[in-house]
Amino acid sequence: MSALFTEFTLKDITLRNRIAVPPMCQYSAIDGVVNDWHLAHYANLARGGAGLVIVEATAVSPEGRISPGCAGLWSDDQVEGMAQIATRIKSAGSVPGIQIAHAGRKASANRPWEGDDHLAIDHPDAWETIAPSALAFGEHLSRTPTEMTLDDIQRVKQNFVDAAKRALAAGFEWLELHFAHGYLAQNFYSVHSNQRTDQYGGDLDGRSRFMLETLAAVREVWPENLPLTIRFGVIEYDGDDERMLPESIQTVQRFKELGTDFISVSIGFNTPKADIPWGPGFLAPVSQQIRTETGLPVATAWGVDSPELANRVIENDQIDVVMVGRAHLENSNWPYFASKRLGVNKPAWVLPPQYAYWLERYTPVES
Repeated sequence: MSALFTEFTLKDITLRNRIAVPPMCQYSAIDGVVNDWHLAHYANLARGGAGLVIVEATAVSPEGRISPGCAGLWSDDQVEGMAQIATRIKSAGSVPGIQIAHAGRKASANRPWEGDDHLAIDHPDAWETIAPSALAFGEHLSRTPTEMTLDDIQRVKQNFVDAAKRALAAGFEWLELHFAHGYLAQNFYSVHSNQRTDQYGGDLDGRSRFMLETLAAVREVWPENLPLTIRFGVIEYDGDDERMLPESIQTVQRFKELGTDFISVSIGFNTPKADIPWGPGFLAPVSQQIRTETGLPVATAWGVDSPELANRVIENDQIDVVMVGRAHLENSNWPYFASKRLGVNKPAWVLPPQYAYWLERYTPVES
């Protein structure tokens, strides 16, 4: 059996294979409420055979959306639609996961295909952005956010707690906190965006405080038997990684002490000046270092989209679960495709019989 198609168990949850669909924003919600697009999209991904399907970055408050089209869990009115998604994912044999997030200074933006820049301040759908410090990201996201007060910080932490409760009520079994990609939690963590002089800024203890306190608060309401995970930007590729990566490993160790079960290793994306070495599996060695030094299972979602590479990084104990994103958009049956490429015996189990029977049994007659 290929390593990629072995089961993975975390707490009381078992994935049928080591393939996961990471959060990928659809920018198609209305007032944070999901609709038919989301129901069809996530059901299709789950039917494709992945062990885990994580619903897109879901805002914990209206101000926390990346765009006006982002999904949310700041209201009880948003739970029913999310529950339908969770049910569809689970009924197709995948584990239903969800990522909850706050976009910080990258919020109030156009959809990527509509410019991927900040909405004009006088746009009817725009809103005020907040961050640890009044520092703009730059380039296409040039708006300067409002510096958060201590009351703002407490409010947003509670927003994460409330969203986690709603995620549980909706039937999700895998929760991911979004502490990466230049969004709010990473804004606190990064020296590029945090110039505070109070307890939420300065040294590593100060810059990691928001994440640690938010994690601890969510841990109180998320069941111990279900995975509580974090997508964390551990490296920036900004020329300062000799400092950042060791600090990130130390921070992940603190996450573990507070009850984190799993880390999805990612990039900070907190400065437009980063020089990221894009390439197949380029984060796998970094992920392995996190895994080795902290003892937590890990995943990564960047550049691991060929079956051979996905299987190899699992076999080599670099990562535990492969997050396959864009390749799933190109082919929602990617796990089936991967099983055929890897020569897995009787791979049809990763597809529903309505597809698998014909793909496995029918052989065209040559004329």
